[in-house]
Amino acid sequence: MTPRRLGWKAAWPAAAALGVVSSFNFDPVGAPFAMVVGVAGLIGVARGLSDARKRTVAVAGLLYGLGFMGPLIWWMNAVSQGAYIGLVLAEALFFVPIMLALRAAVRLRAWPLWGAAVWVAGEWARGRFPFTGFPWGRFAHTSIDTPFSSYARLVAMPGTSAVLFVVAALVLIVVLGPGVRARAAAGAGVAALLGIGVLLPTGIAGADGTRQVALVQGDVPGVFLTWPRGEIFDLHVAETARLVEKIRDGDVPQPDMVLWPENATDIDPYHDELVRSQIENLSALLKAPILVGGIFDGPTVETARNSGVVWTADGPGDRYDKLKPVPFGEYVPFRKQAGVIVNRLARDIPRDMLPGDQPGAITIGDTRIGDTICYDIAYDSVTRRAVDGGAQLMVVQTSNAAFTGTSQPEQQWDISRLRAIETGRWVVVPSTNGISGVVDPSGRSVERAPLHQPATISAKVTLASGTTPALVIGRYLEWLLVAGGFGAWWLGTRRRR
Repeated sequence: MTPRRLGWKAAWPAAAALGVVSSFNFDPVGAPFAMVVGVAGLIGVARGLSDARKRTVAVAGLLYGLGFMGPLIWWMNAVSQGAYIGLVLAEALFFVPIMLALRAAVRLRAWPLWGAAVWVAGEWARGRFPFTGFPWGRFAHTSIDTPFSSYARLVAMPGTSAVLFVVAALVLIVVLGPGVRARAAAGAGVAALLGIGVLLPTGIAGADGTRQVALVQGDVPGVFLTWPRGEIFDLHVAETARLVEKIRDGDVPQPDMVLWPENATDIDPYHDELVRSQIENLSALLKAPILVGGIFDGPTVETARNSGVVWTADGPGDRYDKLKPVPFGEYVPFRKQAGVIVNRLARDIPRDMLPGDQPGAITIGDTRIGDTICYDIAYDSVTRRAVDGGAQLMVVQTSNAAFTGTSQPEQQWDISRLRAIETGRWVVVPSTNGISGVVDPSGRSVERAPLHQPATISAKVTLASGTTPALVIGRYLEWLLVAGGFGAWWLGTRRRR
């Protein structure tokens, strides 16, 4: 199709509006296929700017990024306005090269495929830089509760993003195609991709027995960062003690494991005898190991680790240290320089959390679980490494106390649901105050605890011993798409010249 040329006066506001439309696909709005519409429009803008100056294209990309990321992560204001503005600007800047590469890609034959590679390359970069990256708001994340979610089990998150981009490109051709034949072919392509999604299987990857799990949500005692030291631990001890009574009364089945959330204790049981004895006594009464999430002391007084530790009546066992701590949330890069600009960093983040170096495949009782902690679940490599290590069940220990009343917990919950589809495993999520819940391997929310109050979930889950196609080919497909994205940028630029 011959693109209609656009000037900056039309392209810039259109790009910003399309970014906002794309964000509507995510909570709190949750409009299905809104990002397909937004990206289809952005492709149209890229084609309309085929002969425009680089500056015009770059600004269009930046405005799309601001329009998209601004509403998407509005919840970051719960941390601070400075954190919100800084993260929005940092993420929006990625859409400058994405837009320049997309403009080049749409000049090529089979441009929907080249454009899909560009989009995945952009998501790849956002998920890795700077520091540990921020893999939030991926196109794949919008597939949940649609027929396209099943692609996650076949081609993983990068491949699902590519499929959705192709759908967006075909929708654009249906609307603006050069003729009836092209529009009909594009419509048939959308229908085919949709039909394949309907037919693709989801579910457990090789059933291998069942386990009874108990998730403890102890709640938090007030506004984030205002509670006294040890209060959250006391709440989780109290709710676990209630679980002991329910088991004794026969109201709850005997669990094979009890799972506490991230930050269930801010007192290190390795170094505090009272905390340690309380955990070990609870484990003895439960007749089951406890996965304790907490802030544990690092090798120096200036460092700490965000970890999940398997604890029994006999003491600690396997341990997982969070692989992807959050910059400026759990540690402060360039602490001295950053403290001059934002003096509250030293107060709110007095210690830098060190990243772990081992995958979250740990043993609790006679079960191999894949532990992840909060944002870990958004990183492909974290879940893949856990499954590679033999994980039969995925666990997401999380604390969303900082984001109470925002859309962040629901956005993270949807990512967890997609991970269940991708890995072919049950995913269980213990949270301090919500969302705690259980997801089956088809991505269905089996059970959720009420928000912002103490609660316990008891569920029987099926273990998995197999693997999905996504876990086999996902990393290689991503490399191929990333290489194709950079190749499209180079080839499209050469063609223009």
